Amino acid sequence: MDNSTRPIHGAAWMLTAGLAFAVVNSVTQIASIRFGLPSTTVGLIQYGIAIIVMIPYLKSLGFRSSLRTSHFGLHVFRVLLAVVGIQLWLWALAYPVPIWQGIALLMTSPLFATVGSGLILKENVSLARWGATITGFIGAMIILEPWSDHFSWASLLPVGAAFFWACYSLMVKKLSHDDSPSTMVIYLLVLMTPFNLVLAIPEWHLPTGGTIWLLLIAAGILTAIAQWAIVKAYSVADASFVQPFDHAKLPMNVLAGWVVFGWVPPGRLWLGALIIIMSVAFITQWENRQTHAPPKAA
Repeated sequence: MDNSTRPIHGAAWMLTAGLAFAVVNSVTQIASIRFGLPSTTVGLIQYGIAIIVMIPYLKSLGFRSSLRTSHFGLHVFRVLLAVVGIQLWLWALAYPVPIWQGIALLMTSPLFATVGSGLILKENVSLARWGATITGFIGAMIILEPWSDHFSWASLLPVGAAFFWACYSLMVKKLSHDDSPSTMVIYLLVLMTPFNLVLAIPEWHLPTGGTIWLLLIAAGILTAIAQWAIVKAYSVADASFVQPFDHAKLPMNVLAGWVVFGWVPPGRLWLGALIIIMSVAFITQWENRQTHAPPKAA
């Protein structure tokens, strides 16, 4: 493959993932809002189907060898963080929180990761990164408008999801020193279903009717495609190049929310989202420069 085309392929894969997730979000909202299916049930079936679809990929990673780890407990905790984040997100979609608001607030996850890397991992976080992080959270406040009479505490659910996914990312960063990426993926997919099952049991509601099952199967297949596309994006191009294309999920989800539910975002969304995106872009570029910076002379 010509190396000059690889970044373009990475961008295409990231855009594919964004489009797939936009459709998944609308489908899961339809399942919860119009069919009355609990978000925990949606999560169990959606990700259960996604895992079945990804079985060939799991086999290609070397299933047995990937299970070897000396940090099993930490992997369990890592997956629990991911599952809580997923359930908070699905709960937000089922409430429903308008998709334009949810996606924009979800993009604060890298900001939480910056805070966690300094406070938890004890990494040296520069004043510039702290400034960008604070600025990003100001953008989130513009979108949330907690001072408004129309503010609902349910609007904080996407923020909670962003927080738990940031904690999950920090755990991945910590465990990656000893375990391979295939080990990360295998344990995530293997442990996710038992956790989702435990959460779904209290309000289990078996879907009835062909339409709802078609929606859930489509959501599961598209979730697997999105996850695969993200892996492909980062495998063929630098993370610093493909990351900005992840922000395309905002207009994609806004369009899907408008088409399916008629949700029209207010002007403050674009201002707040722009501030968040610029903050995340600054942090991403800063970390990329630090990673590729030549070692200082003694």
